[in-house]
Amino acid sequence: MQVVLLLIRLRLTSRTLKQKRGIVKSVLARARNRFNVACSEAGLNDLPGDAELAFVTVAQSATRARSLLQELENWLIQERPDLEVTEVQVEER
Repeated sequence: MQVVLLLIRLRLTSRTLKQKRGIVKSVLARARNRFNVACSEAGLNDLPGDAELAFVTVAQSATRARSLLQELENWLIQERPDLEVTEVQVEER
């Protein structure tokens, strides 16, 4: 079994923490439902215009896990063109 973590930093269109919370909760819920991954806001909690999201999956092979997280990243870019991806990190455990 392989565990793979995807960290994505985003620049958001929000000006307040309340607006940010709405955007982040929506992205996380939709990713959870569509890709069956564990996810959360991992950092930059006090900055209304930036977010760091973590997505984790477990698979039989690292290749399959990476493929799923790549699909998730592509989906996020296509689904939410208003969010700018500023950094992406992938880690295997």
